[in-house]
Amino acid sequence: MSGNKVINRLKVGEGVIALQMDGYYIWDCSVIKSGGMYHMFSSRWPKKWDFRSNWLFHSEIIHAVSESPEGPYQFQNVVFPRRGREFFDGMNTHNTCIKEYNGKFYLYYMGTTYWGDAPVVGEAFYDEFALETWNRKRIGIAVADDINGEFVRRDRPLLEPRDCTHWDCTITTNPTVAILPDGKTYMIYKSRHSVGAPLQLGVAVADSPDGAFTRLSDGPILQYENPNIHVEDPYFWYDAARKKFCLIAKDDSKNGDYGITGEWGSGFYAESDDCIHFEIADNPKVYSKKVRWKDGRETIQGNLERPSLLFDENGKPTHLFCASGNGAAPYDFSGDTYVVCMKLKG
Repeated sequence: MSGNKVINRLKVGEGVIALQMDGYYIWDCSVIKSGGMYHMFSSRWPKKWDFRSNWLFHSEIIHAVSESPEGPYQFQNVVFPRRGREFFDGMNTHNTCIKEYNGKFYLYYMGTTYWGDAPVVGEAFYDEFALETWNRKRIGIAVADDINGEFVRRDRPLLEPRDCTHWDCTITTNPTVAILPDGKTYMIYKSRHSVGAPLQLGVAVADSPDGAFTRLSDGPILQYENPNIHVEDPYFWYDAARKKFCLIAKDDSKNGDYGITGEWGSGFYAESDDCIHFEIADNPKVYSKKVRWKDGRETIQGNLERPSLLFDENGKPTHLFCASGNGAAPYDFSGDTYVVCMKLKG
């Protein structure tokens, strides 16, 4: 980095519920404008399965559309039905990131598979089965010529974990991608080295959006000596005008630590010249779990995460999307979950 002061330029305004579906939990999303419509790729699973870890077994990626960036988005189709246990993503898909380059659409995501029937909450082996399936998370890619057409998946992951001499030996998940004008593509992903270890972020690069990705750095970005600080849910982009890689992510922490922003579950901002060495802004908080709604209400959400941005034709971010729900406490989703859209100010 140059040593210049890092300024958080994202100011969040009022929020609305952009996507909510009867009978389903809704979580992450990624939005793109094409053909005069706004296209949201999101994850859902039936509410007959509780929230807990059932997204690992029952999630599917869907496509919804709206004439407005704030929605409401209307369900259009299931993008990835189950395709067989023999595939790395054969039983479950989640974590969307949609991009367009040279007339093609690239959907990055996470998939899992497992043997036998999905576990039932309350059974003795539920948590063990969930952890085993969690460790099978892998990043995939699918490509389409038409945003409303078929997205063709590959049969193998886009990026595999490494062996256990490395920090990212368990999983590859939560892909977020920046495609530069020449097609060179950077991808930030999430992993950890063992059960209970801090979640960390790595970076890989390819010559094209669907090319062979290789790690840009052997170690993770945003390293901390404090093991109670960890980060997840990254979203990043390339600011061509400023020649900066820009990152927002969820501020996660445990054991009572206050993390990066002083508020667990909020989002923070960082940027980099080389996509390896990121500096966190002096006032890093992009959004809080306190949401001011368009109808004048203010609420403190139990969770507000999986941030993603929508950009205008000039590459300026205009809207922030986050996954949330009605629960007052973290991960208390006895009610509904939904996608919140917040218009950016300035």
